[in-house]
Amino acid sequence: MHGFLLTYLTTITTAVVAMSQAETHHTFCRICEASCGLVAEVKDNRVVSLAPNKAHTGTLGFSCMKGLHQHSMYDSDDRLKYPLKRVGDEFQRISWDQALSEIGAKVKALRAESDQSVGMYVGTAAGFSILHPIFAEGFMQGLGSHNIFSSSTQDCANRFAAAKEMYGFPFFQPFVDLDNVECMLIVGTNPVVSKWTFLQVAHPVKRLKEVKARGGRVIVVDPRFNETAKVAGEHQFIKPNSDVFFFLSFLQDIFARGACDEAAVRQFMTGLDELKAMVEPWTPEHTAEVTGISADALRDLVSSFVAAKGAAIVTGTGLGMGRDGTLAQWLAECVTAVTGNLDGRGGTLVGEGIFDFAGFAKKNNMFMRKARSRIGNFRELNGGFPGGILADEILTPGEGQIKGMFVTGGNPLMTMANAERLKAAMERLELLVVTDIYLNETASLADYVLPATSPLQRPDLPFVFPLFLGMQSIPYLAATEALVEPEGEQRDEASIYTDLATACGVGLFGSKAAQWALRLMKGLNRLRHPLSMPGLPQRFILDQILKRSGNGSFKALLQHTEGKAREQVSPGSFLGKRPITDDGMVHLAPADFLKAAASLEQRHEALKAQDADGSFRMISKRTHSTHNSWTQNIDELTNGEHNRTNFVFMHPDDAERLGLGEGDAADIRSETATIRLPVKALKELLPGTVSVPHGWGHQNARGLGVAGALSGANVNILASDGPASVEPLSGMAHLTGIPVHITPAAGPINSNSWTGT
Repeated sequence: MHGFLLTYLTTITTAVVAMSQAETHHTFCRICEASCGLVAEVKDNRVVSLAPNKAHTGTLGFSCMKGLHQHSMYDSDDRLKYPLKRVGDEFQRISWDQALSEIGAKVKALRAESDQSVGMYVGTAAGFSILHPIFAEGFMQGLGSHNIFSSSTQDCANRFAAAKEMYGFPFFQPFVDLDNVECMLIVGTNPVVSKWTFLQVAHPVKRLKEVKARGGRVIVVDPRFNETAKVAGEHQFIKPNSDVFFFLSFLQDIFARGACDEAAVRQFMTGLDELKAMVEPWTPEHTAEVTGISADALRDLVSSFVAAKGAAIVTGTGLGMGRDGTLAQWLAECVTAVTGNLDGRGGTLVGEGIFDFAGFAKKNNMFMRKARSRIGNFRELNGGFPGGILADEILTPGEGQIKGMFVTGGNPLMTMANAERLKAAMERLELLVVTDIYLNETASLADYVLPATSPLQRPDLPFVFPLFLGMQSIPYLAATEALVEPEGEQRDEASIYTDLATACGVGLFGSKAAQWALRLMKGLNRLRHPLSMPGLPQRFILDQILKRSGNGSFKALLQHTEGKAREQVSPGSFLGKRPITDDGMVHLAPADFLKAAASLEQRHEALKAQDADGSFRMISKRTHSTHNSWTQNIDELTNGEHNRTNFVFMHPDDAERLGLGEGDAADIRSETATIRLPVKALKELLPGTVSVPHGWGHQNARGLGVAGALSGANVNILASDGPASVEPLSGMAHLTGIPVHITPAAGPINSNSWTGT
């Protein structure tokens, strides 16, 4: 008997100890394009640590500090666990059944007036999940509303607009052949801190050093001698908002020296003559005053570019958020095209994903709709309209006025231009539903808040750019299980939008059959997992994506904990084969772009006048320890002396001229608003330029315990919104290069103010 009890107690003790011991899991990060491989230690349904996967095929044992601390963001005491309903000025916990029923009833009432009365804002966090944006779009298709707005018109829609006109498909995004490039211009981006735009490049410092080690030349063109320039070793200052003129002169000089292979270009491209004629007046001498780049310096860059056996231009949000971001991106693409570097070894490649995404989209008319916005008559791009007109769409009466909004995976009151006006507009909505993990600024205004799972609580595949488009510097496939279970009543967004479609009486993707099938899948999944929250079988759906694309099973892919290597796309695989323009050619001179370029001389003169009026041009700035507006609620990333606020960074000579010392309070005034911040000297800045990091000013959020206690101001309230302030080709807001006046503050910094003043 004693022996039996001893054995029994030993068995129980061993089981308890095993339960309390940490388990090791392999996963990958989902906060930016780099998607770094991670090793997670999990204990008691908590991720207790994250470390780089040193053996990972594609990410080379790298991860940034933001990715390694993300679990602290997801385990915060501020995490939403239950549906909330606004009652007066307070939030009350309600059941999912009540939330869905009441939201559905209100949506039905609004749709009785107009299908377009309900809109949606899709944030960046949605983009780093493979299922979230698909199901959110499917929900809006079910409602019959084209009023979708996304964070892309704040940071990257210019790239989609250029690709749509040139290549026929917005997601054809040529990327640098890092393994073979000999000359690389990096314009308006800082990959050492922010990583590449769209392209998956982990360990950017290592990759840049590899280019230099084999004799390649890397030149950073930026208003700041930034962290990437320090690695590259070569830097050229450029005045903010002048990128388009830099590329005009770059192209002009290429043509002037006969460095265009006309026979090859005409074989695969149209519009060469029109492009030549357009750039002919823009000599390097003509643009030097506006760009700050001398004619000799520009010609030296062109000489290196055309002499290299493989050259590429890397651009990012700094270029896109400028006044003429689409035209600048278009001209940058034209530079690589006419020099023979598009689809060439060491130039730029156009990736191939796990299936022919462009062909599928063309066949099913995806991203090809031609709806126009009620305000400003903007065209739909990638299934969405400019965020800069959202306030007008809400505030302007008439047929199709937006009266209800769904916000998913984003925080537009922190990220969009003129957020104070948008806040006033959202307060007038009849329905605001926010799906998020926190009670952030936007959720704090909502009528209903729905608690979502975090990336670590769901199975996943890489997001759309690496998976469907092959945008990887080192191609591989990966899969991850959910590392921890949802807490309380958190649900994944795919399941949430399936349930909302049912409650609103519509079918996802406008299909009753699809809705019936998804509800059946959800019911069967409930039978298999009766103790879990009701939801779709996410792993099954991901498994089908892999199997139907001929890439095996989800289970098999999980065994490749270091990633499953794929071959890089070959040079010569795009031109003449994959563009989906009507004629199969690359279009160098889209009519709308040529028309817009005709007004650039006026812009050129306006920039000269701006230089003389005493104003500064304000640019943004990335910091090592924070990511967009997401990670300020992680104490480990904001507890340093220089991480408790954002600053206005100025060249020491500018600060001295204004009588401002280190730490002094300064007022930064645009035509839209004023913020007050402490001054920090930064000698790496081009004089006449100031820099203010984005992502601060969370004092008005109800549920951000760490971020709300920080100082700082939301720099994006300095940007203008409305149809006149939106770049017409892509719908981009103007968030960098903003003219501002700076004066010593008349009073102290008020850390509890929305604006900082």
